Amino acid sequence: MVGYPVNQLTEEVAFIAYHFHWPYERILELEHRDRRLWVRRISEINQRVNEG
Repeated sequence: MVGYPVNQLTEEVAFIAYHFHWPYERILELEHRDRRLWVRRISEINQRVNEG
């Protein structure tokens, strides 16, 4: 069985924690799909802010 890449997991956790100030445990409880969704949404918001 291949596990989730640790580097990608820590990058997602750090990204969400930085922007939302959620605790580490709460972010880890998210399903992979949900974590990736939050990363995408935060990135979209950052892009709009930087363009404006």
